Amino acid sequence: MTKLSVNINKIATIRNARGGNNPDILRVAHDCERFGADGITVHPRPDERHIRHDDVVKLKPILTTEFNIEGNPQPSFVELVKSVRPTQVTLVPDSPDQITSNAGWDTRKHFDFLTDIVADFKSLGIRTSIFIGTDPELIELAAKIGTDRVELYTEPYATDYAKDPAAAIAPFVRAAEVARRCGLGLNAGHDLSLKNLAFFHQHIPWLDEVSIGHALICDALYLGLEQTIHQYKACLE
Repeated sequence: MTKLSVNINKIATIRNARGGNNPDILRVAHDCERFGADGITVHPRPDERHIRHDDVVKLKPILTTEFNIEGNPQPSFVELVKSVRPTQVTLVPDSPDQITSNAGWDTRKHFDFLTDIVADFKSLGIRTSIFIGTDPELIELAAKIGTDRVELYTEPYATDYAKDPAAAIAPFVRAAEVARRCGLGLNAGHDLSLKNLAFFHQHIPWLDEVSIGHALICDALYLGLEQTIHQYKACLE
C-alpha cells in the first residue's frame, strides 16, 4: 500500500508568523501519526522561514513512523541530516530564495555531485530519494547514481489534470515504468490533492509514498486534520 507522508512545513509557517509555539509542531506531528499518517516530511530551508533546524532535531526522537527530510544538499543541510539520521532524505534542487520547489534534478549535469552525496547518506543507513521530472534518461541516470528511490515532481500533472486527466497522467506512467524497470522505489509529490490523488494512484498503484503538505493543510482548515488525513489515505486504497 502506498504510504502517506504529511509535510508539516505550513504548520511551522503559521507558528512563525506570530512567534511562540502555537501551533506546536511536535504535537501536530504526533497527531498526524495518530490520525493515520505513515510518515512525516519536513523541508528545512537556510532562512528557516518555516521548519527550523532545531524542529528537525526535536522531531526525530518523538516520531514513530518514517521521517523524511527534504532539501538541497548544501553543507548545512548535509550536516543536519547526518546528525538526525532520518528514515529517508529527499534531495531537491531548490535555491535558498525559492518559495517552493519547481523542478527536478538534471541528473546528467549533477551526476558526480549526486553520486557522492547519495553514497555518503547511504553509508549511514539513510534511504535516499532524488526529486526528478519525467524524462526517462534522467531517471535511468538516477538509478546509476545509486539512489534508492526517485520522487516524481507532480506539479505539471496537477496543473494539467483539470483540462485532460488522461494526457496529464501519461508521462508520469511512462516515467514510473522506467523507474520500476531500473529497480528504483517510487515516491511522488507536489500539488497532489484530494482532487487528483486517487486518479494518479489508480494509474501508478506501485507508488511507495506520496508526500503532501500544502493542499492537505488547506483541506484541514475545512475538514479538520484527522478527517483530512483519512480522506487522503482513502485516495491511496
